[in-house]
Amino acid sequence: MKSASSPSAEQPGAKHKCTSMQSKTDWAHLQSDEATALTEEHPEADIDHIARGIVRRGLKPLPAKEAISLRVDRDVLEWFKAQGPGYQTRINAVLRAFRDASV
Repeated sequence: MKSASSPSAEQPGAKHKCTSMQSKTDWAHLQSDEATALTEEHPEADIDHIARGIVRRGLKPLPAKEAISLRVDRDVLEWFKAQGPGYQTRINAVLRAFRDASV
């Protein structure tokens, strides 16, 4: 029989207290140029990608999106895709502009 103080006798899912108060983060490396160097796996981020990641403080919440199936002509879809990533967002913007102009 195991004693109540043995590690294997602890309840499953019980959290262990951290015994080390010293950070193991290599701050000097993180602040070096080597840590921020661009690689094939991590090229310089696109400014549009960064802008989408910024918290929208003080702005109205965006309306919820709904997934639909929409049939469009192949040449129209290819044109939007040729403009680069985010073609569905651009299609949505065109439809919104048409709606707003029709009011």
